[in-house]
Amino acid sequence: MTRNLSRLLLCGLLGSATALSGCALVRKDSTPHQQLQPEQIKLASDIHLASQGWPQAQWWRQFNDPQLDALIQRSLSGSHTLAEAKLREEKTQSQADLLEAGTQLQVAAMGMLNRQRVSTNGFLGPFADQSDSRLMPMDGPYYTEGTVGLLAGLDLDLWGVHRSAVAAAIGAQNAAVAETATVELAISTGVAQLYYSMQASYQMLDLLQQTREVIEYAVEAHQSKVAHGLEAQVPYHGARAQVLAVDKQIAAVKGQIVETRETLRALIGAGAGDLPAIKPVSLPQVQTGIPATLSYDLLARRPDLQAMRWYVQASLDQVDSARALFYPSFDIKAFFGVDSIHLDKLFENRSKQINFIPGLTLPLFDGGRLNANLESTRASSNMLIERYNQSVLDAVRDVAINGTRLQTLNDERTMQAERVSAIRYTQAAAEAAYKRGLSSRLLATEARLPVLAEEMSLLILDSRRVVQSIQLIKTLGGGYQAPVAKK
Repeated sequence: MTRNLSRLLLCGLLGSATALSGCALVRKDSTPHQQLQPEQIKLASDIHLASQGWPQAQWWRQFNDPQLDALIQRSLSGSHTLAEAKLREEKTQSQADLLEAGTQLQVAAMGMLNRQRVSTNGFLGPFADQSDSRLMPMDGPYYTEGTVGLLAGLDLDLWGVHRSAVAAAIGAQNAAVAETATVELAISTGVAQLYYSMQASYQMLDLLQQTREVIEYAVEAHQSKVAHGLEAQVPYHGARAQVLAVDKQIAAVKGQIVETRETLRALIGAGAGDLPAIKPVSLPQVQTGIPATLSYDLLARRPDLQAMRWYVQASLDQVDSARALFYPSFDIKAFFGVDSIHLDKLFENRSKQINFIPGLTLPLFDGGRLNANLESTRASSNMLIERYNQSVLDAVRDVAINGTRLQTLNDERTMQAERVSAIRYTQAAAEAAYKRGLSSRLLATEARLPVLAEEMSLLILDSRRVVQSIQLIKTLGGGYQAPVAKK
């Protein structure tokens, strides 16, 4: 056994000496594409929305709305989409654990029983139990081989084939964690936008109801004048048409409330009768701004960019693994146990067996397949890098566009608020004239209509500002910060 071991070790040394000459040739491999540099992540100088810092982790609490807090917490705990993302995260973790376990020492207990009829003229013929031939209708020797022992194997992975594959799997796992945060952000911002859209619909419904009351009074007044022969029927029918138009708007807003409620129900995972009642509240004041600088912070605070960055890193590790396949691979296998072709002698001292098998694989004639695999892996990696670069540019664009839109809405809101104040002055003048007997009650009442119309326009702007503010929070990452990555 000692002589055999020496021969095996000698063969291993000779194989190592010829390893360099046994490498497959890399015929073609391009350099990785460059990733976008952080200093390119900046906004144009004319986008100057007041800086309020980065959003907090639970950014929605700035609105001080218990109803919204409860809805978002429920959506994050009961969303099926988020549950799927977390399961995907667990799956990637198990895949990384599986690959990592494969790089370690593998030890298995082995037991084998082999009952076989062999050739009389074979090399096992002289050792077979001839008496067993009486048990079978066939002539010839039989033997029963038993093997029991431990089998171990270790891939030395000198060039990092498996280490790079494990690193790529861990990168995919980190990307899945960031993707889960992306789903959480999408759900929380979606719930907030739907919630405040519903609140705006409630307020719009109230303004429409007030408008209907004013027009209904005008209808009754014109009807009374027609009945007394004081005016023609044209003003009466005109007022009736206005009532029908407002009724149409009221029906549309009510339908919108139902649609928003059902969309919200699906988003938070609530059943048919499981959505809590949503009471009307005032729209919050918008205070979201753009931080003074983006640069590295945007990369760390956007979970979707973090996911893309980890996918890029995983692809680069896959390229390293593909390149390492061009080099010789070494592994060691060993067996220790007992083996005998007669079961009654299986556990005798003379049945002990030790195998030590160093292995060397030389990719001498596999260059075509390996080069194709490397070229494909490199191309996939470069595609991910280009996608990542575009995602970064898109993220900066989203911040710029949403910030500009919010800035514009703030300016429009200021002008609309001044317009509402001016119209209210006109209404106040009409009411004062009525109280002094200088005008009719109908004219004083109808003077409310322009005010209500301008208040509706102001409400639409306020609603858009809240939704746009939440959208800007989303483009800034919603308070997410990249955690320490798993290695």
